[in-house]
Amino acid sequence: MDMELIRNIQGWGYVSMIFIITIGLYAYIYHLYKSQREGVKDYEKYSNMALKDDIDDSLVEAKDPQKDEKDNEER
Repeated sequence: MDMELIRNIQGWGYVSMIFIITIGLYAYIYHLYKSQREGVKDYEKYSNMALKDDIDDSLVEAKDPQKDEKDNEER
């Protein structure tokens, strides 16, 4: 293998990895948008966790003990 072929392979590998990572990023962003739109999870509440982290601050999501028991029974 000569050096030109190796550089071509590296170039195409780089371009394909950037393309795959970009597709993955957009898929993840779409997943977050879709989950928030359907009401499954509101990720905007979690964005303030770093700012509001005092001991006296309210919870981001309250735990539902009945739901936790139901989830444990299913497992």
